[in-house]
Order: sequence, then C-alpha cells, then structure tokens
Amino acid sequence: MALALLALPVGAQAAGSLRLSTWNLEWLTTRPQGDPALPPDVTPRTEAELDRLAHYASRLAPDIAALEEVDSPQLAARLFPAQHYRIIMSNDPVVQKVALAVRADLVVMRHGDVTALDVYPPSAPHHLRAGLDVTIGQGADSLRVLVVHLKAGCRDSQPAARKPACQTLMRQIAIVQDWIMERQDEGEAFVVMGDFNRLLAPDDPAWRALSENGPLALATAGRASPCAQGNYFIDHIIAGGRAREWLRPDSLRVMLYRENGHDDTTRLSDHCPVSVRLSLPDAHGTP
Repeated sequence: MALALLALPVGAQAAGSLRLSTWNLEWLTTRPQGDPALPPDVTPRTEAELDRLAHYASRLAPDIAALEEVDSPQLAARLFPAQHYRIIMSNDPVVQKVALAVRADLVVMRHGDVTALDVYPPSAPHHLRAGLDVTIGQGADSLRVLVVHLKAGCRDSQPAARKPACQTLMRQIAIVQDWIMERQDEGEAFVVMGDFNRLLAPDDPAWRALSENGPLALATAGRASPCAQGNYFIDHIIAGGRAREWLRPDSLRVMLYRENGHDDTTRLSDHCPVSVRLSLPDAHGTP
C-alpha cells in the first residue's frame, strides 16, 4: 500500500491532536572523514545536505519527532530550529545518539536514559545506544515516550536468529518489554518509537515478547514502506495504554525524498520519516 505525507506548516496541527514521527538520519555528523569515532566510509554532511534535510523537516512539521543517529543537539537544531522546537538528546558517549525534537510550547519532563539497552559489558570496544525517556504534556493527555535504536543485524526470526546480533537484540527487547510493563502498571499513555532494526509482525518472537503483558498498537503492522522498495518497516511507532485509543486509524504516513515527482538526488538518509497522528482526549477524557 502506497503511503504519502500530508505536510502542514509548523503550528498548524489539527486541534486536539499530535503528529508523531520517527526519523533515522543516517550518521548525521559533521566530524571529518577518518575521525576514529566513524566508520571509514562515513563522510560528514555538507551545508547543502543539511539545508535539504531542514527543508524536509519543515515539510514534515511534527509535534514530536524521534531522531536516530544524531551526533549533537546543534545538528538536530539545524533541522528543527529553536524557535519552534526543543531538542532533548541521550547522554550516550556514541556518535549515533537518539533524540527528540518537541514542539516548543509543549511541557516536557525528562526521565533518566534507559542505559540498560547497552547490554554490552563495560570492557566492550563499542557500545549500544541508550533509550531516551520523556513525558510530554500534563494531566489526562500526558504521553510517556521512549525513543530507541536497537541492534542491527537481526531483521527477522529466520534460522539466523541464533547469531550474536539476534541474541543481543532479543536482550534489548526484554529491556523495552520491562519499560512497557512499568508504564502499563502505572496506567500511563505511552509510545515507543524509533529504529527497531526488526520487521515486527504478529507472529514475530520480538513482538510477542513486547506485547505479552497487555495489548499494544503497532502503527506499521501489515504495511510495506515505499521508502524501502516495498519491504516491511523497521522504523516503528508502538502505542500502549490509553494512547492505543488515541492512535488515529490509517494515519500512518511516510515522507519520500522527492521534488516535483522526481527523486531528490541529494544524499540525505537511508531511512524516510515515518509519522502517525494521535487524537488527544478532551476535557472529559474522550478522544
């Protein structure tokens, strides 16, 4: 099923709703090529490329955007400027941090990073990304948000599931499962969004583990991404608690890098922004 994005200018969100997005920005850094923190084939973004990314961010116009593979708050703010957004970023000592760009007028309370997602031992030469844990809003329409970027190399549960990358990812899934269970026990509306590096589906062991403590809504369920040549999503938005009721049916959208019907040839990202819309409860608690 082809998905398109209806873009709104910043501040033009529908009354009583929030647009949520997740966007992996593929090594968004200005560190020079050859920096010891980067793989040899990674090159920094040029000013022109940053301008193009900012153009697409303005078209996306999210209220809350989960960002993955971002090196610094300053770079995130190039895409989501301070007059419109607040940038919150994980405290990881890695280049590929996760972050949130939150509409500037929304109330934000930050919780401690979910550092347990780095399941590697302290002596490991490389480390995994922590999760970013934030509550947005107050009262009946507050939303707890966890941003994740999980281990690559285990997209499905084929026989290769015994390989180390799959064992690592399933350990991370157990951490996310614990976070979800805590939110359900506390009666919170919540979403988990980001790059799961996993083709989640009803029969997938990772999805079964995440949802075994209570019902969840997977916005990308059964959909193929036009950004991935018809493959299923690995960038997901999961709603739980009361947020399941807020998730608008058929609101899933994907922004493609296109201008005037043609592919944008600027080097931007190997992921496209994925977004959904939530309908918030009114003063009586009715979505």
